[in-house]
Amino acid sequence: MTSTADPVTGGDGGRDTPYALSHPDALESEAVHILREVAGEFDNPVVLFSGGKDSIVMLHLALKAFAPAPVPFALLHVDTGHNFPEVLEYRDRAVAAHGLRLHVASVQDYIDRGVLKERPDGTRNPLQTRPLTDTIQLERFDAVFGGGRRDEEKARAKERVFSLRDEFSQWDPRRQRPELWNLYNGRHLPREHVRVFPLSNWTELDVWLYIAREGIELPEIYFAHEREVFQRSGMWLTAGAWGGPRRGESTEKRRVRYRTVGDMSCTGAVDSDADTIEKVITEIAASRLTERGATRADDKLSEAAMEDRKREGYF
Repeated sequence: MTSTADPVTGGDGGRDTPYALSHPDALESEAVHILREVAGEFDNPVVLFSGGKDSIVMLHLALKAFAPAPVPFALLHVDTGHNFPEVLEYRDRAVAAHGLRLHVASVQDYIDRGVLKERPDGTRNPLQTRPLTDTIQLERFDAVFGGGRRDEEKARAKERVFSLRDEFSQWDPRRQRPELWNLYNGRHLPREHVRVFPLSNWTELDVWLYIAREGIELPEIYFAHEREVFQRSGMWLTAGAWGGPRRGESTEKRRVRYRTVGDMSCTGAVDSDADTIEKVITEIAASRLTERGATRADDKLSEAAMEDRKREGYF
């Protein structure tokens, strides 16, 4: 049976289709099933929360999945020290509004203790792995939710919904398990854990359509605004104490927005006039580049940059 659902509202266009879910409803149903499956199968799950749109949608789904009870998971944020202030403000508001528990793993703390060293390029995104994996082991998290999607990057396309990590938090693609008929195998040995990706089958456009339908609030940087930026490697970066701009790089005020949120030193803005959700949806529908491919410098370090980091324990 073919659904005639409106792509934004999820309505059925006035037709009676009792056995067909709209596309947003089908994605929501799958994600809610995964969240509840983890709650029933694991002892100590946690949600990796960056304050970006994917983790915000994942939190929204968790709130719906367990309502009227509270979300049975804590949040974990790996703070690089180079985060956008708007994103940190959003994170703290969300935690307070929903009475959530928040763990913060600080890259700056590891640098201050001499465990990690600053990189010559100023980016701290690759430095997140050690604080993340140490916190997982320290808190004994046995399942860690991430907002990764298969359309973002080719290494992420290799992931299953349940992705086993060994006792060192390392990823081995050869240990991926079959997931026929949406049956998920969460069995793991002591000190191993499972990374869980409820949004695996969503696209960037799906995420924005769902945000529109549910009326989900996002940090302002996802919408077009005037900002002081400078150009490096073909991307518009925000100036900051992290090391930009360098000599010969000049700032200018441009109307931009961010498609993805990460470390300020490697997350580029795009020129845009899309200052509403509807305009963002139109802009994304016409794009031929994923948000990471267009705006994440850390993914351009090498052809296998993301896969190398995932093998070390990164998301």
